[in-house]
Amino acid sequence: MRVLVTAASRHGSTDTIAHLIQRRLIEAGLDVDLRAPDDVDSIDGVEAVVLGSAVYTGHWLAPAREFARRFAAGLVQRPVFLFSSGPLGEEPFPTGDPVDVAGLMGSTGAIEHRVFGGRLEPRDLGIVERLIVTGVHAPQGDFRSWDDIAAWAGTIAARLDATARRDAVAVGR
Repeated sequence: MRVLVTAASRHGSTDTIAHLIQRRLIEAGLDVDLRAPDDVDSIDGVEAVVLGSAVYTGHWLAPAREFARRFAAGLVQRPVFLFSSGPLGEEPFPTGDPVDVAGLMGSTGAIEHRVFGGRLEPRDLGIVERLIVTGVHAPQGDFRSWDDIAAWAGTIAARLDATARRDAVAVGR
């Protein structure tokens, strides 16, 4: 099964999550293509999609939202999994889904959405971002749980394997 993993990232943290998901899906025997949302011209030949985005001020980044809009008609015809990266702190805050997720779940027909902790390193930020982070007293550090991300990728692989087996039986393979 051919899977596209695509994620919008501002400072590379969400890209790193996408790379781990790609690696775990490949280890599970899937054919995985990893590309930035803006680099995807077509989803023809793709049988499943994992789409993610960093979250800033409660919203997904524009490239991920635009990807979902451009390919909505095709996404609803295949398994889609969404993930967000961004909450910070030991008990990641803010809690709940980003503002865009309910609409994205509906427009893509996504099976599931997961929120993973983010990473905040002031050295990666521009001056305006540093001022905002200082003003809101955002916790600094890496709050991504690699075990949770890897486990979710394993769950995706298992679901896609079950789907592929079900589809093969349905067409008499």
